[in-house]
Amino acid sequence: QVQLVESGGGTVQVGGSLRLSCVASGDTFSTYTMGWFRQAPGNEREFVAAIDRRGTDIFYGDNVKGRFTISIDDAKNTVYLQMNTLKSEDTAVYYCASKRTISPVVLTRNPPDYWGQGTQVTVSS
Repeated sequence: QVQLVESGGGTVQVGGSLRLSCVASGDTFSTYTMGWFRQAPGNEREFVAAIDRRGTDIFYGDNVKGRFTISIDDAKNTVYLQMNTLKSEDTAVYYCASKRTISPVVLTRNPPDYWGQGTQVTVSS
């Protein structure tokens, strides 16, 4: 079992920045790919970003490329999502996720094994 706890959500104006954090605990952290998904009201949950344990294999969803950066601190069992140049359409609940695979590309195409509880991000104009 893996427990994921997100933090860092809030309200920010268009063009602003936020950084989300996700602390993982429980099963062997090193065997999992970590990532972020988001879900806006009325929409399906969508892939945002994924990263491997070493932080060298990274994927982004098309909607966030060039604006969001995912990173990982293996020693702290923590994955981050730095969100810059935020747009109103980035408003959503953001979920941390993990999957029992060493290849982050798998998380772009398949549902995670574990989810966090979610943190709200609201971008106001």
